[in-house]
Amino acid sequence: MKLMKLIPVFLLAAVTVTGADLNKPPKGFKALFNGKDLKGWWGLGTEDPEKWMALGKKALAEKKAKSLENIKQHWSVKDGILINDGKGLYLSTVKNYGDFELYVDYKTVAKADSGIYLRGVPQVQIWDYTKEGGKWNIGADKGSGGLWNNPKGNSGKDPLVLADKPLGQWNRFRIIMIGERVTIWLNGKLIVEHARLNNFWDRGKKLGEQKPVIRRGPIELQTHGGEIRWRNIFIREIDGTEANQYLAHVNAKGFKSIFNGKDFTGWAGPINNYTAKNGSLGCKKGKGGTIYTKKEYSDFVARMEFKVPPGGNNGLAIRYPGGGDTAYVGMCELQVLDNTSKGYAKLHPAQYHGSAYGMVPAHRGYMRKPGEWNFQEVTVKGSTIRVELNGVTILNADLANVKNPMAKIEKFKGRLRKKGHFGFAGHGAAVQFRNISIKELN
Repeated sequence: MKLMKLIPVFLLAAVTVTGADLNKPPKGFKALFNGKDLKGWWGLGTEDPEKWMALGKKALAEKKAKSLENIKQHWSVKDGILINDGKGLYLSTVKNYGDFELYVDYKTVAKADSGIYLRGVPQVQIWDYTKEGGKWNIGADKGSGGLWNNPKGNSGKDPLVLADKPLGQWNRFRIIMIGERVTIWLNGKLIVEHARLNNFWDRGKKLGEQKPVIRRGPIELQTHGGEIRWRNIFIREIDGTEANQYLAHVNAKGFKSIFNGKDFTGWAGPINNYTAKNGSLGCKKGKGGTIYTKKEYSDFVARMEFKVPPGGNNGLAIRYPGGGDTAYVGMCELQVLDNTSKGYAKLHPAQYHGSAYGMVPAHRGYMRKPGEWNFQEVTVKGSTIRVELNGVTILNADLANVKNPMAKIEKFKGRLRKKGHFGFAGHGAAVQFRNISIKELN
């Protein structure tokens, strides 16, 4: 089922911009280009944003000032249109963005090649889709809008349909980015659906080993050999609540709720140490233990929202046998932790949030602030386990091939269990969960 049928209605109200509304943002959006000058922009090349973000204040200011000298040579504004001559640095927003909805109009010429960098990562492809453009051998025949730098065969690399208008006409992108997941419409046609944007700056690695794209970064308009014009560049930042709703509605078919929001029907274990009210399941402060579903699961996908207090610590019990420490006798305990707490500054890498506790570390830096709701999806299949946090893959591991565990691998005797209960392993903090559902995999 297509994403258009799944995501909430409030995300489907695509804006309409007429010529009379040139560069005037619709309600809820902000204009990145004011139609008059380049205020709010500077210049970048194809460079890892994490490196220039690490510069000192003085060095960064000098870099920006020097870039604007180049920008002035190749970028101009005429009659409300942003024009690039096909050369020079790329135009980059001064502000960095996390999750967003973006509209961009563009018009290009024969044999041109351009694109849009999302959070400084290449790229949403723009090019001459005709045979005369000379790039059918690398996919131009499929049209613009694909995540061209994704590995061959990966979702999103090629657009689902050819949606370009003839050269010389204006095209319109609508782009939604949640975590590392990108959905793109070109001229009203869905061409990329909830595809993972691979990190160009850490490419060549397997999923899980590759560092995900950064959490916040600039929007960049690429120049690449041919004149390109831009207008109506509008952005709307998406907050955590909306992002969670969006992620929950993607591919939602087959999920069944395992918590009714009011009591512990269907659950076992020390349930007196937990609360069930107002739709949330929570561990009582100072209490803990592992509560679990009475039903057992083999291969499954679990979805939930969770919220940790400052210093919060809990865990997901995966294929738990119903007794003992799930980190060792279950397939694993997937850590739920406030990574920002000073008290956890010196943990083993495999003790931070999303890690298969003690066995495989997860990528850090993608959780929201303590006290905010996060969305997490966990896929368990055979001996593999994958964790996607707020739309970002932070763990992708095969527990049959653990390389550098925190303790001797023999201690994790349950890691190859093929079936067990799903649950929550409390450790004294008032961590909360809601909208908990599971889809069993055949």
